[in-house]
Amino acid sequence: MELDMLEMLGVVAGCCTTAAFMPQVIHTWRTKSVYDISLRMYSLFTFGVFLWLVYGISIGSFSIILANAVTLVLAFSILVMKIVYGRAPSEKGPGRRPK
Repeated sequence: MELDMLEMLGVVAGCCTTAAFMPQVIHTWRTKSVYDISLRMYSLFTFGVFLWLVYGISIGSFSIILANAVTLVLAFSILVMKIVYGRAPSEKGPGRRPK
């Protein structure tokens, strides 16, 4: 697949915005703290990224497909951690804000 300059711009933009999720994924994975993460926001965001991926596939845009496929994996992983780590935490366990 040959990439023109505009598509390369899209790839670079996608890499930047997608890479922005890595610190949150790593932090959530390490700390298991999901107290301040909004389930509604990440649910809606993940669904929106999925729709962008479908759109990118339908128009055949490599940059949109690549960026949104990776972002979908990262956003979905945060969503799953929110659901798993956010269940009935103990008073001092993961997912609870210190008092």
